[in-house]
Amino acid sequence: MKQVCIQGLGFVGVAMAIALSNVKTAKGKPMYFVTGIDLPTEQGLKRIDAVNQGKLPFNTADQKMATAFFAAMKTGNLVATTDESAYTSADFVIVDVPLDVALVDGEIQLDLSGFGNAIRTVASNIKSGALILVETTVPPGTCEKIVWPIICDELEKRKVDKGLVYLAHSFERVMPGIGYYDSLVNYWRVYAGRTNRAADMCEEFLSTLINVEQYPLKRLASMTASEATKVLENSYRAVNIAFIDEWTKYSELIGIDLYEIVDAVRVRPTHSNIRSPGLGVGGYCLTKDPLFAPASLDGLFNIDGPEFIFSKLAMEVNQKMPLHAVERLSTLMNEELENKNILIMGVSYKGDIGDSRFSPSELLVRTLKNRGANIVCFDPFLTYWPEMEQPLLSELPDAAQYDAVVFATAHRQFYELDILSWLKGKQLVILDAVNVMSENQRRICRQSGVIVETIGRGNGL
Repeated sequence: MKQVCIQGLGFVGVAMAIALSNVKTAKGKPMYFVTGIDLPTEQGLKRIDAVNQGKLPFNTADQKMATAFFAAMKTGNLVATTDESAYTSADFVIVDVPLDVALVDGEIQLDLSGFGNAIRTVASNIKSGALILVETTVPPGTCEKIVWPIICDELEKRKVDKGLVYLAHSFERVMPGIGYYDSLVNYWRVYAGRTNRAADMCEEFLSTLINVEQYPLKRLASMTASEATKVLENSYRAVNIAFIDEWTKYSELIGIDLYEIVDAVRVRPTHSNIRSPGLGVGGYCLTKDPLFAPASLDGLFNIDGPEFIFSKLAMEVNQKMPLHAVERLSTLMNEELENKNILIMGVSYKGDIGDSRFSPSELLVRTLKNRGANIVCFDPFLTYWPEMEQPLLSELPDAAQYDAVVFATAHRQFYELDILSWLKGKQLVILDAVNVMSENQRRICRQSGVIVETIGRGNGL
């Protein structure tokens, strides 16, 4: 079996490790032995221990992902470790370590030191003939101007021919949730290599993982182009969400139902991907990736260019959307939030995943607490909220204990909830920030005296 090392066991790294461990040869044998490598931090050790004990390190609603993981455990070709010497035997190293960027007082703050150290660790151990595949979303130009010089520096120290180590970039399009596994193996990929040989190796490798007959690979002319593609994709989505955020507020003010309007607009094929209203943007990607393009101009290319006004403004608009939800809730409760018992349904940044990083629920909860409210949170995919350093309810709570309920994450469980039975006759306030309640549920609740409003529905529907 070929040896694969995954650097970084976050949500992407673990998923890649699981998918690669399930790749089979023509004879039905495992093609790869996969080693996941993480830092000896508290979180890293938890993930490593979980994998080695045969436990998924995250909750997922995707049965395919769970089945693939347990299949790898049964086969025995997936392990996890902190031991960097594993890189020495790797034929392929997949880099899936995080890279953070922030917008502080209008200034972009980007620190590449941690990412650079991760690359240096790989380069100081990599063998001749191996392919290093960077999947981390990075500012365009990072692979050419940061990654490759680090690799060359370490190879020179070891007197290893740099012409015999290959570098490529190919970003994942992982979509945690129901289609988690399929987003890795049954979805389109973009890639590029530093050299034609590196690109060829990357293509051959990805073709073993991905159903390329239905989802052909797209080769680009340079790694910088590949990096820019991912940044553009996520920036486009962030801007679209911000656009709908503004229309959400507008629709509520003039008394129209934005969901009805969006459905009418989507009839046009050119507008079929227009976003729906919601609580704003969450997750590790859309909350930061729009900053990578402007960051690359200053930090990597040292040239003046466009200010990326739309990208920066979109981030600011999206980040403030939870505050709008607070004001909607406050209005529904006659401006009396202090000492009110409020249940937050969902802290994951999107439905059916156990990932709370940069969740809109965080600002929502912090603001409600600052306004004096007593907040309790439930999420079917999480028992602890690391960003807030607080435990979560492990079971669906009795809604009758609360003055208000806010649906903040669109988990399937919430769509399927028998709300009227759950309320047990309690006439409370419900703010549905993610449209999990049906028209019939809203109607029945209102008939029973419950105050129900949905973000983006300005006509009381």
